[in-house]
Formats: sequence, C-alpha cells, structure tokens
Amino acid sequence: MSSYPPHVIVLIGATASGKTELAIEIAEYFKTRIHNIDSRQIYKSMDVGTAKPSDKQQKKIKHFLIDIEEPINPINVKQFQEIAHKSIKKEIKQNNLPLLVGGSGLYMNSITKGFFVPDVPPQNNLRRELEELGQKKCWELLKNYDPISAKKINVADQIRTIRALEVFYVTGKPLSSQKDQKPPEWRILELGLNRDNLKERISRRTKNMFLSGIVEETKFLISQYGSDLPLLETIGYREAKDVLSNNLTIDKAIEMTTIKTNQFAKRQKTWFRNKNNPIWLDNKNLLKDAIIKIESFLG
Repeated sequence: MSSYPPHVIVLIGATASGKTELAIEIAEYFKTRIHNIDSRQIYKSMDVGTAKPSDKQQKKIKHFLIDIEEPINPINVKQFQEIAHKSIKKEIKQNNLPLLVGGSGLYMNSITKGFFVPDVPPQNNLRRELEELGQKKCWELLKNYDPISAKKINVADQIRTIRALEVFYVTGKPLSSQKDQKPPEWRILELGLNRDNLKERISRRTKNMFLSGIVEETKFLISQYGSDLPLLETIGYREAKDVLSNNLTIDKAIEMTTIKTNQFAKRQKTWFRNKNNPIWLDNKNLLKDAIIKIESFLG
C-alpha cells in the first residue's frame, strides 16, 4: 500500500443492505478495522434500534466511532466530522487501511469530501413545524430564503430542505453562504451496495428488531433520559414508544416502521445517486467483487 497519498476504502448503501456483514468480511480479508459512519450508532444504549454491530461482530473486527456519546448529548455533523477525521488519521499513521462503512450520506461526505457545515444543532420543535407545513411549502420557503441551496437540493428531498431552512432560521444566513469544501488528501475507493431485494431485507430486519427487544430498549432509554429524548423520534424508536404508551400494537408498529424505513431507504438511494459516484458491487458475489476492486485500487 502506498504511503502517500493514503488509501481509504468506503462502503455505502441503504439501510438493511448488508453493509455490516460485508464490511466484516472485507476487514478480515485485508486485516484491517472498521470506522462506522452512522448518525445513530455513535450513541450508547441504542443498539437494537440502530442495528449496531453485535458484541460478537465487534470482537471479531475492531469498530471505531461506536458508543462515543450518551444519547442526551447529541453530536452534530461538524462535531462528528472532527472526531472521525482524528480517528481515521490515527489509523493512517499506523499504516492501516481505513474502511469507512455507513448509510448516513451527509456524515460520510462531510468526511470524504471535506464539507464544512454550520455548527447548528437539530431544532426539533422547528423541524416538526416544518414537517407539518409539508414539503411543497417548505420548498417554496427555501427558494425564497436560499435560492442557491434550492437549486442543489432535489424538490422531493425533505430532509435536506428542512435542514437548510433550519440553518437559515437559526443563523439568519443561507446555508449556501456557510458551506465550503476541502477534501482530505486521500485516495478514496467508494464501493456501493444496491440490493435488488432491499424491501424484503427491510421487512425481515424490522420484524427481527421488534423480536430482539427494541421496545425494551426504548423503555430503558426513557427511564434513563425521559420520554422527550429527541433521538427517540428515530424510525423504530418512535413506533416502539407508541407501543409502550398503548397507542400501537406490535404488529402495527412493525408495519409502520417497515413503511417508514422503506421511505428512508429510498431517500438514501437518491442521495447516493446524486451526491456520490460509487462503484456498485455485483450482488451475485459481493465479497469476491469487493476484493477484486480493492486489490486493483491498492495496486
């Protein structure tokens, strides 16, 4: 492996596409470790609902950027970017091959593309108000307040539209005037997982999530941090919370979580198409294809 510029492998894909399992196989083959680039797995006690790598998986391969903060102390993109860069640079200094794995497109690109993002924490009340307005109205607001961002954000992308409005309302300045880009001096190979049977995989994982104790995990989080913990609005936890308050049956919670997860996965795939240009892996033999592509990249 060339010492300069450093080589970095990235594996991206929608939720439930099998990134964790494939990443462990890749890490075993290349005798390296994994950096989890995930906006929820960074929090302690959020295991089942985030599909965090199991203790067994983490013993098999060292995972970084997991369980680094209590759920009551949210970490924004800028903070995560700084933490992740420090961890990755340490791996590079030790002459290891960093393997970055995740489905959080914004978090991943903040690291690999060097985005400088405004240090504005989530404004949950504002987000709820904007969501109630609907995407069409929010898009019109964005066009008025930040036309440059509006040109770059897909008209159907609710997450990025609301984030841009959130930054504007908090800082009084358009998001477009606060963003910059300075990519790290790495050679990056970006591999992508694009499963044909993603809906089936999401359905299976959601059922397993509820069988494996997401309701009990949510009950524990509420006991520790209160029912108003913002992270409990995450897909799966929100529905588990409604089960605990008898507003949903388990079956209905599974159904709603599956629907919302499919919608989320669709937004992830749109992000990866528009913001990333990964080399998509052959679903017939993912590990073999990944090894061939990585070995070719490493030279």
